[in-house]
Amino acid sequence: MSSSTATAPVAASRGAVALALAIVYVVWGSTYLAIRLALEGGYPPLLMVSGCRFVLAGSLMYAFLRWRGVPAPTPAQWRSLAVMGLLLLLMGNGLVVLAEQSVSSGLAAVAIASVPLWFGLFGALRGEHPSRGEWLGIAVGLIGVVWLNAGSALSATPFGLVCLLIAPLAWAYGSVWSRGRDLPMPFMGAAGQMLCGGVALVVFGLLHGERLQALPSLKGSLALGYLVLFGSIVAFSSYTWLLRQVRPALAGSYAYVNPVIAVALGAWLAGERFGAHELGSMAVILAGVVLISLSRARRG
Repeated sequence: MSSSTATAPVAASRGAVALALAIVYVVWGSTYLAIRLALEGGYPPLLMVSGCRFVLAGSLMYAFLRWRGVPAPTPAQWRSLAVMGLLLLLMGNGLVVLAEQSVSSGLAAVAIASVPLWFGLFGALRGEHPSRGEWLGIAVGLIGVVWLNAGSALSATPFGLVCLLIAPLAWAYGSVWSRGRDLPMPFMGAAGQMLCGGVALVVFGLLHGERLQALPSLKGSLALGYLVLFGSIVAFSSYTWLLRQVRPALAGSYAYVNPVIAVALGAWLAGERFGAHELGSMAVILAGVVLISLSRARRG
């Protein structure tokens, strides 16, 4: 398969888009629990849970795709992939990991839920103006996430707040910036981004003083393996593909659904409790996603 260029991609079927969205919604929602287990199992956050995770996932994908005959990215494409890796993975993912060392999980969830809003704003600057239905869906979804976390202690340090301000901006800008760029096929593009961003995260983790102090637990290692296979290879590849197929508002809607999945899995697997407050806010979040999806369907 040859590398793609800046030409428009072939329109995907609704079924393929729905499957990719479901993967990003469910798998990335489950990574909250997997990251927690990996950290509790003894893995350093930036060096291993983020950095080595993406380096390993990107290396496996790259080797497999080259074995299947997929062309390597050109030098110009590598430069674009490096920019995306730095924006999405180092700044988008890495700063959230750093922030969660000193901020409440509720505040982190609210900050991450601002991603679709930034998607809409950056998309509008590129001429991809969200429809009224998409703006309404963005607003409803954001209200739902704030409501979901209204009962938590929204505590934070100034450093954590700065990280949470920059992270969603970097992720949204990098995602929108990638649209129309000269990039390899989506799966090779995902592999390249993970390699570039993962190496940057490893270097940043080492500079931050992180080291593997002891042999991690089996549970933590299994959790890290899940993050490599499903959180990175499967879900990040699906997200990269979605960026070329759907409007920014829909691609960014994962930020609303992930907290819902995280709460549900926490109740199911970790014994965490939730009641009418959580159920009501989840209904509002899903209503926002439905509004965005219906707006996409009306616009073709």
